Amino acid sequence: MTTMLHPDRLFPPDPTERAIARRLYGEVAHLPIVSPHGHTDPRWYAEDPAFPDPAALFVVPDHYVLRMLYSQGVPMEAMGVATADGSSVERDPRTIWRRLAAHWHLFRGTPSRLWLEHVLAEVFGVAERLSAATADRIYDQVADQLSTPALRPRALYHRFAIEAIATTDSPLDDLAAHRASAEADWGGRVVPTFRPDPVVDPAFDGFAGNVRRLGEITGEDTETWTGYLTALRARRAVFVAHGATATDHGHPSAATADLDRATCERLLTGALAGCLTPSDAEAFRAQMLTEMAAMSVDDGLVMQIHPGSWRNHNPGLFARFGRDKGADIPSPTDYVGALKPLLDRFGNERDLSVILFTLDETAYGRELAPLAGHYPILKLGPPWWFFDSPDGMRRFRELTTETAGFHNTVGFNDDTRAFLSIPARHDMARRIDCAFLARLVADHRLDEEEAVETAHDLAYRLVRRAYRLDRPAVAEPVPTNP
Repeated sequence: MTTMLHPDRLFPPDPTERAIARRLYGEVAHLPIVSPHGHTDPRWYAEDPAFPDPAALFVVPDHYVLRMLYSQGVPMEAMGVATADGSSVERDPRTIWRRLAAHWHLFRGTPSRLWLEHVLAEVFGVAERLSAATADRIYDQVADQLSTPALRPRALYHRFAIEAIATTDSPLDDLAAHRASAEADWGGRVVPTFRPDPVVDPAFDGFAGNVRRLGEITGEDTETWTGYLTALRARRAVFVAHGATATDHGHPSAATADLDRATCERLLTGALAGCLTPSDAEAFRAQMLTEMAAMSVDDGLVMQIHPGSWRNHNPGLFARFGRDKGADIPSPTDYVGALKPLLDRFGNERDLSVILFTLDETAYGRELAPLAGHYPILKLGPPWWFFDSPDGMRRFRELTTETAGFHNTVGFNDDTRAFLSIPARHDMARRIDCAFLARLVADHRLDEEEAVETAHDLAYRLVRRAYRLDRPAVAEPVPTNP
């Protein structure tokens, strides 16, 4: 059986709607890709290395793949995942690939299968489905191409028609890879994103040491509230000088606060001493979201808030293998009450933009769409993580459009570490949005001409505007330190 991708995949079964969806998709299928929120490695663009073997590319780093296999009893060690203590794991990439192929049936109906089959077919020309019988042939076909110049990151960037891509970076990062990429002048736009979690979350591993390092980098006394905030502003300025347009905040909840200075000083002292209670740590994170919003009013960085994940839910797995191994679990999330302190201060600002994500779908119609449908600063991010899927995308449009419309959303971002899957993810989003628009046309709620314009908005224009990537790239000299 072949894996040739069906041209009508993800389109409605109704013939009338399917025909409309085809026409709409034909208008947007080949638009450039804007990828403003992701986790690819900036060194790929700076150094343009060859990607490694198929297992290291598709299996070992993919938490979607790992969690499914682990749930069915396949040990992490068998998939080549490194252990914290350095004990032995599978090292042979062909063996790892064969294990994935033998368990490929587990991925039926999942977006992981759609993404990987899209990559195999469109990037590598694979014309047969992955299985135990085809594993070696597909492995060889992929491995042979990975060694060619056409499969290097910069060549793929242009082949995929990527217009701009953002990485996610620690405030302690020296951004050397971004400087090297810009200086190479290879025609790509790669910008950092300011992810301050290591220095604003007291529960983050090594928090106190991270804050001390922040002070060393900036020359500020980060043991004082004033010095701490000044250091964060300084690092943000360096990110802006490197082309950053956004920040990213992965807090456990959406809680915000507007506390008095004495309380802030007390919380910072306790956080650095490692003696905050869980409720005090939550209050510190909440205050820092509000502080980040205040800084965004000044420097123009778009805020992204994506709460609601219980990180590293499996402590045994975390102790043995570390973070990002598929053990993060969605949690119920409040937004109306949690965001109230931030919105009371900044909700009516015209120059502030805050993009909200959720892992709690019940919040879409009840909280998020009404909030974004009212407050000028708020926009809704696309379905994320567990809901970055065909049905998750459909539910998002169904639950948010009537209240928030389309223009209070930000199009699509792929949120991926897997560079080769970026076109697959954007293609999926474009097909689902065209299918949704086709239903509105068939219901006579939109003219097809309006649907074409909206499809362009969702695929391209909204994301450029929301992430301020429609502005010229930064041209001034880039400092290594403020």
